[in-house]
Amino acid sequence: MFSEELRRSIERAPRDSLPTLSAALWKAFGAGAITEAEADALSRLIEARKTVIAAPAAPARRKLTGSRPRAPESLERRRRWCASSYLPPALAARFTPAEVAALSVIAVEAGHAGKCDLPIGRIAALAGVSESSVRNAVRAARGLGLVRVEERRVSAFRNDTNLVSVVSREWRAWLMRRAERGGCKSLKGTNKKGIDTAREAPVRPLQGAIGRRMAEPKSPNAGGLRFAVAPPSAGKTHARRS
Repeated sequence: MFSEELRRSIERAPRDSLPTLSAALWKAFGAGAITEAEADALSRLIEARKTVIAAPAAPARRKLTGSRPRAPESLERRRRWCASSYLPPALAARFTPAEVAALSVIAVEAGHAGKCDLPIGRIAALAGVSESSVRNAVRAARGLGLVRVEERRVSAFRNDTNLVSVVSREWRAWLMRRAERGGCKSLKGTNKKGIDTAREAPVRPLQGAIGRRMAEPKSPNAGGLRFAVAPPSAGKTHARRS
């Protein structure tokens, strides 16, 4: 009877009170209240309770709400980047809208120069998000193997901007197909050679009937309304009938 009560106390007691219960256990064994087998079983239960390690807490899920833009212009930029589809839908679903906007800016810059070397503040300003969202986006994309980050250390206390390049085959193929559809802007300027040539070419005179007509001298009334008045026929008079 005492053994069962002691067992229930051991199972329910907090870990810091187990030494007190252990002392009570051996005191009861010395008094003959419990048998040697019961004392051994209860002692093992106490030791098991002492060595129990708390189960590791489940990793907190990443918040998919993102940060709130501080200005309407930032919100507009963020929405525009999210709607530009620079990330495949399957990859974009793993990030918050703010992170998608930041990664879209990185993808465009990397597509133009091969690698994105913009500072975090510049990326955040272009995407309309906070700097922490940019850091979270790069960290998460790096963990998923989507981008490669090259750190450029200048000195022991100073680093240059990191170089971020897209290494995911799925993402690179998506960007290439998007470029083929005309979704990316080219860094090359407009070819004005044809326009300049057309401007510098001499004007040829018109040939044929149109040219001869345009070459004829114009009357003083040119450009106004012309009225054709027929002269009266010879030998004919107009009399008023009575």
